[in-house]
Amino acid sequence: MKKRHILSVLASAALTAVLAASPLSALAQAYPNKPVKVIIPFPPGGTLDAIGRQLAQKLSEQLGQSFVVENKPGGNGIIGADAVAKAQADGYTLLFNASTFTTAPMTMKQVPYAVAKDFAPVALVAKAPLSVAINKNLPVTDIKSLLAYAKANPGKLTFAVGSVGSAGHLATELLKHNGLDYTVVPYKGTAPAFQDLIGGQISGFIDPILGSLQYHKNGLLRVVAVTSAHRTPNLPDVPTVAETLPGYEFYSWYGLWAPVKAPQEVRDLLNAQVNKALATDMKDKLISQGLIVGGGSIEDFRKFQADDMARSQKLITDGNIRLE
Repeated sequence: MKKRHILSVLASAALTAVLAASPLSALAQAYPNKPVKVIIPFPPGGTLDAIGRQLAQKLSEQLGQSFVVENKPGGNGIIGADAVAKAQADGYTLLFNASTFTTAPMTMKQVPYAVAKDFAPVALVAKAPLSVAINKNLPVTDIKSLLAYAKANPGKLTFAVGSVGSAGHLATELLKHNGLDYTVVPYKGTAPAFQDLIGGQISGFIDPILGSLQYHKNGLLRVVAVTSAHRTPNLPDVPTVAETLPGYEFYSWYGLWAPVKAPQEVRDLLNAQVNKALATDMKDKLISQGLIVGGGSIEDFRKFQADDMARSQKLITDGNIRLE
């Protein structure tokens, strides 16, 4: 009798556990059962859009359901991101964005969401090393000579900023902390900044390598350093900033987010699928674009984002960087 009672209790406990777990398992197994919207809060074209579309295509193939990219530009990326923050948290509206998403709000007076409170990290997709590009007529060939020139010519160097609070802007600010004296010249986008750099109207510009690569190879400007921890495959003869300033490292980066209350099971599934996609030919495509392939767990991405935001906040506060 006692044995029968124990067996009954155990069976009841097991059934309870199954019932408790089954809705979650069913959710994970059923997702996605309709198209998933991936919002990119900037216009089509450019690295962000290209990577986002590559990822959406891979997720569509792997999960057998359409992941549809919707470009929703405006307000320095705020409009599209806010649409995701306010979307139903069911995993069917996602945000694909660049690191400016986490830093631009730090420079603005008012933003309708908080990155850390309203968005759940899903996966780090890629990191983009930046290039330190200099006008070819300056007597500068590396970071050491750049710092020496700045010291000998106080107030003479001018560096472009394509977007306030961008990775390039903050990487330039970090160089200032290491002795680079320069004046910021704001631009609306990277194309006009590069044209003025080539024309000699400005001294330098720090931006993802892809933007400067062809100009450098054609001799129109000089890339004197890259901001990654190691030299890059597409510029193997160009040293890193860290070879002169140990510990210096900076990237623009790209990730996938969901609304903060999206089910954990769905986020885990998406993270696994992103890692799977990054192990396909997508990896080779990213590397050919000068990018460092991301991946890793949700927790890895959460920590990476938190550390990057903490450093960016300090640079923005110390430099009193504000979007007017």
